[in-house]
Amino acid sequence: MTQFKQIYVRLMNGMDIKTHRYLYSKLLPDERVVGIAGQRGVGKTTMMLQYLLENGYNTQNSLYFSADHIYFSEYRLYDYIEKKFLEEGIELFFIDEIHRYTGWSQELKNIYDSFPKIKIVFSGSSMLDLVKGEYDMSRRALLLHLEGVSFREYLSMKNIFKTDPFTMEELLSDSVGISEKLSTIPMMSGHFKDYLKYGYYPFSINNVESFSAKLLSIIDKTIQIDIAGFYNLKTQNLSLFKQILLFLATNPPGEFNVHNLAQSLKIDDKTVVNYLEILIETGLVTPLFYNSGGHKMLRKPVKYYLNNSSLYFTLAMESGHEIEIGTLRESFFLSMVKNAGLTPHYSSKGDFEVKGFTFEVGGKNKKRKQIKDVERSFVVKDDVLLAQKGEIPLYLFGFLY
Repeated sequence: MTQFKQIYVRLMNGMDIKTHRYLYSKLLPDERVVGIAGQRGVGKTTMMLQYLLENGYNTQNSLYFSADHIYFSEYRLYDYIEKKFLEEGIELFFIDEIHRYTGWSQELKNIYDSFPKIKIVFSGSSMLDLVKGEYDMSRRALLLHLEGVSFREYLSMKNIFKTDPFTMEELLSDSVGISEKLSTIPMMSGHFKDYLKYGYYPFSINNVESFSAKLLSIIDKTIQIDIAGFYNLKTQNLSLFKQILLFLATNPPGEFNVHNLAQSLKIDDKTVVNYLEILIETGLVTPLFYNSGGHKMLRKPVKYYLNNSSLYFTLAMESGHEIEIGTLRESFFLSMVKNAGLTPHYSSKGDFEVKGFTFEVGGKNKKRKQIKDVERSFVVKDDVLLAQKGEIPLYLFGFLY
């Protein structure tokens, strides 16, 4: 038990990050239990420790620990928290990797009901376990989703430029003024190209050289630990998930064919669809739907994308294929808009529909041909810095959150 305090102190002393992720201010609101769900590697642990350090918490009034510690293979989480509360008066607990502790949701429910003064912030790298916990925590916990780093956050973390995010309304109404301000940032085009390669995950900030190896490790752990554990799948089936990801990384989303992929993998169509849904639930894959009614899971996606541009670069390099630039642009637009809390849909005229606006994404020479008769439409152009009437630079959407 003493080790937890020593680990807590050591981690706090090692914190030197000054910038805040976009969810930082929501970390400890009035709710007594707050959960942080997100992909592996997006910075959940760092944000928790940063919050404790910057708000004056220490080992006398709070405690951080990871639920995957060997201690909890023999002792109950409930008993440990009860002991620290009754004997030392600690009322604030930050618990990392909560999904690695068997029965976590039931014990958190019991702690919530038994100790009204205790506040808990927990996180987990497995989206599956946190969102689909065995016991319903929805009435007791505020569950936050931490997504990857936006282009705006990337520039801040690299000490290049700092600004608050823009809303979609601000961006569409004043894209010319906003782009005039941001285009003055030295080497903006170069920074954006670097971000597309490795900027989505914060561990790239200090070490670009090892980025691809770390991201591939995250993908493997998501498959071999999170998916395998939650769905109790056989080892020989797990390699299929990596093959699906590699297929998505090297094929334009519009050319995705479930039947062809199933034949290539020598499995049936139903299994491919099931595995795609699992990859969506882990956060590695993003579906795109028509803007129509009905429950999302009852509707068939029109396209499938990898979650972010960094996944495309790393997996394409792993497979030895050239990356499809059009797919990369669409992936960036989709991830930035979705992570900003908006709901992008497939558009039969352009590429995307968001809040009644149609967007066609392309390079600097992209014309309005596909959307020439569409009201409330914009061409989103890569490789340009300044907006014009009806045209918005692609990088500006990286400032939505």
